[in-house]
Amino acid sequence: MSDLTQQHALERLNFTGDTSVADRTSACKNFLQLETSRLKMRHDSGAPGTETAAELAHAVDVMLVQLFECALGTWERANGKLPSSVSLIALGGYGRAELSPLSDIDLMFLFPAKTRASLVQPLQEHLTQEILYPLWDCGLKVGHSTRTLDEVFSEARTEIQSKTALLESRLLAGSASLYETFATSYRSFYTRENPAQYLTERLEDQANRRQKYGGTVFLQEPDIKNGVGGLRDYQNTIWIARVKLDIDDIDELVTQKYIRPNELKAFQRAYQFLLRVRAELHFQSKRPTDLLDLEAQPRIALGLGYTAPELLRRVELFMRDYYRAAQTIYRTSKIVENRLALNLEAPPDAKFSFADIIRSRRYEKVRRIDGFLLRSNELSAGSSRVFAEDPDRMIRVFRHAQRLDATLHFDLQSLIRDNGSLITGDVIRSPDANVSFKAILQEAGSVHPTLSKMHELGVLGRFIPEFDGLTCLVQHEYYHRYTADIHTLNTIRELDDILSSDDPSTQKYRAALRETPEPELLYLILLLHDIGKAKGIRHHAESGVEIATPLLTRLEIDESKRDIVTFIIRNHLVMARFSQKRDVDDPATAEAFAETISEPDLLRYLYVHTYCDARGTASDLWNSYKDTLHQQLYRSTLEYLVHGDAIAARHRKRLQMIRHELIARQVPGVSEDEISAHFNLLPDRYFLNTDQAEILLHLHMVNQLLKTIAATESIGSLRPVVEWRNDLNRSLTVVHIVTWDRAGLFFKLAGAFNVAGLSILSSKVASRGDHIAIDTFYVTEPGGGPVESDKVRQIFDDTLEAALLHDKDLLPEIVAHAEQAASARRYTRDNGRAEMVHATFPPRVDIYHELSMERTIVEVQAPDQIGLLFRVARTISEHQFDITFARIGTERHMAIDTFYIVDVSEGPISDPQRLQNLQDALKLIVTPRAPAHAS
Repeated sequence: MSDLTQQHALERLNFTGDTSVADRTSACKNFLQLETSRLKMRHDSGAPGTETAAELAHAVDVMLVQLFECALGTWERANGKLPSSVSLIALGGYGRAELSPLSDIDLMFLFPAKTRASLVQPLQEHLTQEILYPLWDCGLKVGHSTRTLDEVFSEARTEIQSKTALLESRLLAGSASLYETFATSYRSFYTRENPAQYLTERLEDQANRRQKYGGTVFLQEPDIKNGVGGLRDYQNTIWIARVKLDIDDIDELVTQKYIRPNELKAFQRAYQFLLRVRAELHFQSKRPTDLLDLEAQPRIALGLGYTAPELLRRVELFMRDYYRAAQTIYRTSKIVENRLALNLEAPPDAKFSFADIIRSRRYEKVRRIDGFLLRSNELSAGSSRVFAEDPDRMIRVFRHAQRLDATLHFDLQSLIRDNGSLITGDVIRSPDANVSFKAILQEAGSVHPTLSKMHELGVLGRFIPEFDGLTCLVQHEYYHRYTADIHTLNTIRELDDILSSDDPSTQKYRAALRETPEPELLYLILLLHDIGKAKGIRHHAESGVEIATPLLTRLEIDESKRDIVTFIIRNHLVMARFSQKRDVDDPATAEAFAETISEPDLLRYLYVHTYCDARGTASDLWNSYKDTLHQQLYRSTLEYLVHGDAIAARHRKRLQMIRHELIARQVPGVSEDEISAHFNLLPDRYFLNTDQAEILLHLHMVNQLLKTIAATESIGSLRPVVEWRNDLNRSLTVVHIVTWDRAGLFFKLAGAFNVAGLSILSSKVASRGDHIAIDTFYVTEPGGGPVESDKVRQIFDDTLEAALLHDKDLLPEIVAHAEQAASARRYTRDNGRAEMVHATFPPRVDIYHELSMERTIVEVQAPDQIGLLFRVARTISEHQFDITFARIGTERHMAIDTFYIVDVSEGPISDPQRLQNLQDALKLIVTPRAPAHAS
């Protein structure tokens, strides 16, 4: 270890019996700051991650030894001889001499067996005060325990985490003989005390942890320590090998033929890289963290020497290296886990290699298939040359495994990975290989496991080179949780679930697909739908068609099917855009969408594709509300495609029926004249977009408002009529507001919801010819769900009254509420996330006439800000436009809002300069101006 560390310790930690605790603490702080700064400089110069971790552990060692010796000295001067021998032992990560700058430090004070607690309690308290207090005052996170030798073994028998922590221990100071007794006894203990159970529990813990942290290496924001392929996977490999094989050095895994030399080298190199990433993250952080989130990635990339001038490119290069390292760790740890699990029942003193285990299986019943051996539902190679003899088997082997519902033996998996270079142009163009691959995509309900394994073993990208460009590709889109390759495979898993399960929630998608001529064709579509992202996110649908067209020819896909595949690829974003940004209640929306789709089967494919695409993006991206919008657009568009010209007649018939039923119902308190006036004063689309129960509710609310008008002297003092209705099926609350129409009504309503702390999902506005406005808002609690609180509803009512009757400016109150609420953490973070989000998803305002729908539409996409919706809506009002429909969305700190606007005079918007002025004003608003107000 560094001579400088020793020199610094001699200069700063030379404690005597007269050195006060305060002076010792101050000296430790100075020493630790000096060493951390020195190590940061070495790290910045490119020092390996293991070196930084070991040097930092050594610095803490030196400090602890000085504190321990000083503590024993002060005890002996005050109390005489120690009542018992004691060892200060490092455990866990610190025990293996690895510390990141913000790592926990685990210590144990060990006493001999049978030592009475009362005998050593004063010494224990003295050591805590003299050693641990200075460390805590230095800002170190120190965990400690005090155990006798027999207590150590008792705890290790019952608690797997303790048993694991004790596997990695070092003597720091104190009794060497006591520690040696512990170390020798503990080694005998863990190798003989049911190692099979320990292995089983550790493997179960591994599986649970991996699932908890996303189930894949390829998360957009991975956890360096606990994530799949993280540091913990590497460390767990050491633990289980130590217990099961009684080895001290990971190199012995090669000696015992559990992994090969090249695998070990890659394993260690990947671990080095992750330790270096973690050190950089800790050096830059003020609190312990292992999450490589969006805000950290640009800084970490730059700190580690990724100097590409464009931020996104810098992050992409860094994250690709991260994913490759994590994938190596995950793959190697799984190899060891699988081989140790196979050897689970072997006695701890067995001295045979893995090859011995394989030989012992030769007596099991074996079935020979195309050069492979099927034994107990596991496929293995008949010889090491099985692929060299016929390279097409590199594809067929996966079809065999899928058809037989068999797993690939891990030796066969290694053989596949080693023979990837056999997948040459000849194999890619081979009719036999293509038939096998297409057959894989036809096995409805079980395609994902096969493609996923092909991808894991490096076959998918070699056989479909067009797909390889997606491997480890960071998706610079705020809503994506996975890399492009894993997102694609996730969408295929969603389709598997649709076609293989009886889940009622996906029944409608199954039914739609079964009406198509070939439901399984959607597997190929999903596999290729994002293939254009290899050339860039923008326009990837169009470039995807260019890439997919020759690929479909190579796979010998029929021309009619090729047309379907390329159509869906080109339009795979369109349905989500219509359902999430348009008024799906408006017949014009379905009519415009139907013109794009043109055929019912194309709609059915796109309908299911859109669902799988969203679900494969992030688990929280799809919800019941979005599903409702999606269903509604599908049904209304299908109606247009199937019935065509008859739609107008059906709408007229429906209007007549609604009017007749409401009059015949004799609505209590509402005259027939009022019902007729309601029909005469509102546009037809209101009745086509609104169910009868809501029309009836609005009639009652209008009647109530009219009675209030008759009894009041000033319309300006009219309180709005408000009704709250919870919709449990959609997990939201529908708020109906009937009031006198006035300028700026929408932004004042939106502001009142903001002050009440509610999230607006969408709204629609109907204005009667007599200036009565009927506004409907769909809102939820901040975390989702219906609004249950009477207090929240009262806040809304009071705020709305202040805004409408007294013209109160709500923006200061909106800001105050947001800062008081749960946004404290969100809005006080540094602007790293804002920088990343701004680079990946810059603010954008589009205003255009949708001619097919005869609507003027404003689309706002921007990092969310406090009061953003209020300011946008107010600006629209200030430019003399009214909002007739709004769809409000917030996805991972991004605002995605759509507004339909009309001139306040309800005439046509004929002056393009007015729209340009509005666009310029909105662009000023959506650009974050201060980190404190940006997500």
